[in-house]
Amino acid sequence: MNANQLKLFMMGLMVLDHIAYFIPPELSLIFHVITRCVGVFFAYMAVEGVKYTRNFYRYNARLYAWAIIMMTGNTILNNLLNNPKTMLYNNIFLTLAVGVTLLGVTKKLKETIPLAMKGLLLVTLIILLLVGAMFTEGGLVILPFMLITFLTQNHKILRTRLYLALSLLLFIMNFQWLGELGPTLQMLAYNSDFLFITVLPFIALYNGERGSQSLFFKYLFYFFYPAHLWLIAIIANFIQ
Repeated sequence: MNANQLKLFMMGLMVLDHIAYFIPPELSLIFHVITRCVGVFFAYMAVEGVKYTRNFYRYNARLYAWAIIMMTGNTILNNLLNNPKTMLYNNIFLTLAVGVTLLGVTKKLKETIPLAMKGLLLVTLIILLLVGAMFTEGGLVILPFMLITFLTQNHKILRTRLYLALSLLLFIMNFQWLGELGPTLQMLAYNSDFLFITVLPFIALYNGERGSQSLFFKYLFYFFYPAHLWLIAIIANFIQ
């Protein structure tokens, strides 16, 4: 499958993850589990974008621009609705923008440059990774995922092993025995970042082709992501 086909499928899963307002909690939790692959898949596509873009800085600036648009739209909508139950703070654009910046710093770090500059870039990389992990949506998973993907582009077996190691680390960080199997499984279903590993079959399906290069497909995700969240919030506000 090409990138456009897989993105369309992931956008469908994305909607399932965000309709908790309209479905029973049990079903919402199931959707939450099966959609853990979505964010990291778009992160994978962002790494592909870095690989093929003609202008890295313009590509990264576009992501930051959409992050600002998303933040502005969220703020306006939250103030208009004034409903704590439908407040929006999602902004995957910011996470991807920071991730792409990390890749740019990493690329510079790999180049032959003075040792002092390497040290400065390494410190910058660590700060971006730590701050991004704490303050961006899904950053704890997506940012290291993007670094692994970028650094192992020609080593698929190593890449898979590092994905599995990250998944295991996240599982250990999230696991807490609650005395019974049922509540423990529910807790893991809610704190299911480690299930990003379910993206592997979709990466395997990707044939390396972009598909249609029309403006429609180029900007579809940029428009769809904020639009579907804003629409869901508005509908949920009136239903409640």
